[in-house]
Amino acid sequence: MHEWFEEIKRQFILNFINDNRWQFLLNGLFVTLRITFFALIIGIAIGVVVAIVRSTHDKNADRIKRGTGLFLLRFFNGICKIYLTVIRGTPVVVQLMIFYFIILVSIRNGELIGIIAFGINAGAYIAEIFRSGIMSIDNGQFEAGRSLGFNYIQTMQHIIIPQAFKNILPTLANEFIVLLKETAVVGYVAVQDLTKAGDIIRGRTFSAFMPLIAVALVYLALVMFFTWLVGKLERRLRSSER
Repeated sequence: MHEWFEEIKRQFILNFINDNRWQFLLNGLFVTLRITFFALIIGIAIGVVVAIVRSTHDKNADRIKRGTGLFLLRFFNGICKIYLTVIRGTPVVVQLMIFYFIILVSIRNGELIGIIAFGINAGAYIAEIFRSGIMSIDNGQFEAGRSLGFNYIQTMQHIIIPQAFKNILPTLANEFIVLLKETAVVGYVAVQDLTKAGDIIRGRTFSAFMPLIAVALVYLALVMFFTWLVGKLERRLRSSER
């Protein structure tokens, strides 16, 4: 037992204490959180727009008279459906490399490219989350908005979106947790995130167990913390509805 403890201590010092290698993990953690946070913001912005277009088409396409308005609605709905199909039908790591090596090849900031790529990817999933939230709102809410003198956009802005957002907030928070774990592949484009930091330590110490287990434990701690926050948020939302 004593020899085992001494070996663990030696491995810990080798991987984290010597040359302050623990700083790789700390810096990588900040990079991971930055990418996740800003990608989520981009994803929400894209998701709201796509969800509004898709839900507007689903609710009103049959009632709009033929003309320019209906043509534009169907056109943008078609664009959104193509976007959803392509993004949700291809691996995120492939999308990341396409952005890095092809679309944004002139930009050498891998972290920025990661934010854009993961934001666009998250937008496709958030769009469907928002669309389900909008479609769950009773049509009577739209009619109430019209009776107050709101046009369609104002009704969505002041009545529908706030209610839908409250309904989908726990699911949206879970999407943040999923996105947090998905960013682990950003090292493919030379970004030193948390996962890449563990790999750098492994490459310098030739010891795989300690750095990789440390990375896994950090991700686990983050997921457990955010899961606890989501659970607390859900309980608060349920209590506010009583």
